[in-house]
Amino acid sequence: MFPPRHRRHWRRACLAALLTTAIAAPLSAATTHPGIPAPRPSALPPLTATTLQKTYEANRADASAAAAMAAAHGDTDRAAADRTLASRNLLAFDGRGTGRATEVLGDLPRADHVAVLVPGSDTSLDTYARFHKAAAALYTDLTHRASHGTRVAVVAWLGYATPATVSTTVTTTTRADEAAPHLRTFVHDLRAATGPHARLSLLCHSYGSVVCGRAAPGLDADDIALVGSPGTGAGSAAALHTRARVWAARGGDDWIAHVPHTSAHLFGTTIGFGTDPVSRAFGARVFDAGDVQHSGYFTPGSASLANLARITLGETSEVTRA
Repeated sequence: MFPPRHRRHWRRACLAALLTTAIAAPLSAATTHPGIPAPRPSALPPLTATTLQKTYEANRADASAAAAMAAAHGDTDRAAADRTLASRNLLAFDGRGTGRATEVLGDLPRADHVAVLVPGSDTSLDTYARFHKAAAALYTDLTHRASHGTRVAVVAWLGYATPATVSTTVTTTTRADEAAPHLRTFVHDLRAATGPHARLSLLCHSYGSVVCGRAAPGLDADDIALVGSPGTGAGSAAALHTRARVWAARGGDDWIAHVPHTSAHLFGTTIGFGTDPVSRAFGARVFDAGDVQHSGYFTPGSASLANLARITLGETSEVTRA
């Protein structure tokens, strides 16, 4: 067993190696598309149940316009992604750069239970299809599990510039710190579009759990579930300073288990995200995710999806614990 001083050096060495890999390795397959033209987002009224349809219509129009502009620019893949989003219910849309979109599945104003999905790295308009697939799988599971007369909705929130999986930004809280105020504001505004007694759960995947951790203080949510999390930037669930119940899970085949769960100051910034959310020291309610891989938490029929649905529905006694 290494003495404490040597353990600290070992942790720093691991984190330095992680940073070096991020700098030296090529960027992941996610593309930034900085030059794709798209309209500026429409000016929208404050979000309420009565303005919801106008919001949907304005964002559909923006997505259609973005699709036409992307096609004229020669990017058929982005045009197709924008065109698909133009047929959906969007609370927000911005086709510029990597893009932003917030999609609603279900009848939001009448929902008794609302889940907000916060994605991790490499999520953009170009990869949005897989994010939508996760949201749709959860919505389907929720509708099957909900008791008669119980209404549900799922919100897929791509409201920030996610880092690339292989990059320097994915090893720090910088993007999460930038995203957190936007998520906190969005959750506050979302309450105005839902019923007064709607239960709201945040389901945060991978780097999205860092975003949720930074946004947690004062966040108006009932539950926060962290899946495939590298850490939150906080040392414990109590340090998140939230009234929400904090849950955590990691699949048996998730590579994130091998990421060092510590932090260190290197090269003028903080690398790493601190305590492992599924550890006893963190103090979250740890639930079973089966043997899913890092991208498999919303796989239909999986233990992780079933438990995320139970958390959303407030069926906490039914959640299978790890």
